[in-house]
Amino acid sequence: MIIILTLTATLVFIICSAIMFISSILAKKTYMDREKNSPFECGFDPKGSARLPFSLRFFLIAVIFLIFDVEITLLLPIAPILSVCNIYSWVFTSVFFLVILLLGLYHEWNQGALEWTE
Repeated sequence: MIIILTLTATLVFIICSAIMFISSILAKKTYMDREKNSPFECGFDPKGSARLPFSLRFFLIAVIFLIFDVEITLLLPIAPILSVCNIYSWVFTSVFFLVILLLGLYHEWNQGALEWTE
């Protein structure tokens, strides 16, 4: 049984390595042309840079929103589970989780991460 698993794992490793090697060979761009690497604007030379400046403050607000959005999905099952578990453990877990969330929110607020303007 161990020999079969070893042979299967070796075969999978060889197949994966071969596919990765072939794809790296086929995907290489060897011809570097300035015109092909430049941004295209209806056949004209670009007026400005194709790279727009990105606000790091906006990115930080978006990441904080995503973190708290995921935590909201963790809070949703708290109410329906009340009827099937011990009330003391439910209260302790819920309050502990909410305190962690509020401490995180206070820390972000205290550090000024929630301020949009400087």
